[in-house]
Amino acid sequence: MSEKTVAHACNCSICAATGFVGAIIPLSRFRLLQGKDALTDYRFNTGVARHLFCRTCGVKSFYRPRSNPDGVSINIACIELPDGFQVEVEAFDGQNWEAHAADLAALSQESD
Repeated sequence: MSEKTVAHACNCSICAATGFVGAIIPLSRFRLLQGKDALTDYRFNTGVARHLFCRTCGVKSFYRPRSNPDGVSINIACIELPDGFQVEVEAFDGQNWEAHAADLAALSQESD
């Protein structure tokens, strides 16, 4: 049986510039195993979203989104997916974030 998740290709200025394709998961399901000291935090606009970049290479591997403060958005382009794991990439209109944020709200909720 394969697992499947949805990731979003956002067209906002920061995601488009960094090539970020994010899959939002509940914060309770995220564990950073190593490299925390190599991360730097960047916040823009409202200062709510926490974009975390590697100090060494500049890659943005994950961030705490403004739309889902109880979640983490993981850049699927930065991780090795397990065998059988499938990702469906959908477009997200982050340039008009306020009009579409509700579409992402449930993504960081624990599933039963």
